[in-house]
Amino acid sequence: MSLTAGIIGLPNVGKSTLFNAITKKNILIANYPFATIDPNVGIVTVPDNRLAFLENLYLPKNLVPTTFEFTDIAGLVSGASKGEGLGNKFLSHIREVDAIVEVVRCFENSNITHVEGSIDPIRDIEIISVELILADLEIVENRINKIGKKATMSNDKDIKKEAQVLYKVKEGLSKNIPIRLLGLEKEEIDILKPFNLLTIKKIIYVANISEDEINKDNAYVDKVFEYAKKEQCEAIVLCAKVESELSELNDDDKKLFLDELNIKESGLDKLIEKTYSLLGLKTFFTAGSDEVRAWTFKDGMTAKKCAGIIHTDFEKGFIKAEVMSFDDLVKFEDEKKVKENGKLRLEGKDYLMQDGDICYFRFNV
Repeated sequence: MSLTAGIIGLPNVGKSTLFNAITKKNILIANYPFATIDPNVGIVTVPDNRLAFLENLYLPKNLVPTTFEFTDIAGLVSGASKGEGLGNKFLSHIREVDAIVEVVRCFENSNITHVEGSIDPIRDIEIISVELILADLEIVENRINKIGKKATMSNDKDIKKEAQVLYKVKEGLSKNIPIRLLGLEKEEIDILKPFNLLTIKKIIYVANISEDEINKDNAYVDKVFEYAKKEQCEAIVLCAKVESELSELNDDDKKLFLDELNIKESGLDKLIEKTYSLLGLKTFFTAGSDEVRAWTFKDGMTAKKCAGIIHTDFEKGFIKAEVMSFDDLVKFEDEKKVKENGKLRLEGKDYLMQDGDICYFRFNV
């Protein structure tokens, strides 16, 4: 299951520095490797301490963590929705991502100019928000112009419903309200999916601070977090410069560096975990002597659907899933004791998978 977050931001906010930290090639020696498959796509592994336990227990030939993609989106300036700067490229790329990571400058530095002439994170956020809203409004209005009259005259329930949703969205966008804040029902959201609208996507704001402001109060950061809460979005704080330096270190040196900075976890790891969670993603495992592997699934998926993530044949010929929870395996220390204590379960096709489930799928094709 390949899911992508797009990293966006105005020029000189630290977006490229953060993305470069993701795509450092020599990080492949670390336990949680980062890699690149394209100049603007970085693949990161999702930090998961459970894998270390499973590796020590099963001693597998291969250990495969679950991964997540970050895409570096072309820089944005005011007027992007009208084609200013790299507007069209920006908008086409951002339509393809599942979530948006917006880097916001929260540091002063006279040597790094700001495209708007001053540091104001909320203004910067709203510049991007307006561009996304205008781009969505254009698509919605074009679609209304195409089907509006037909919806009025036709008895087609689907066309009428689509028009109803589009008019609702147009009204919200015209009032500068992103689609994600309109309280749409699932059915309404499904109607909008083919349009790849921008303001329906979930956002994480990354407050980028300077190295000397780590663990210190920052009024700019406070404003970003307040704004994120009001917008029902997520926010984290990190120093992109430090993340770039950390990405060049091995695990031991990285830990020492974090200890010196009095930081428990790197900002990049927090970003990965937050993005993973924001999209409603969870992890199940397959484990044995040949391979221990983590698999990404969306919350609410059934055992049968999750089997299909491994291979389509598993889903087509699904019979049962043998399931035990990671916590039970830790508690009883091995599979045999889990089974003896009645914690190894046989689940059917409609079983809703849980984060940390360890599975063996029975199938017949």
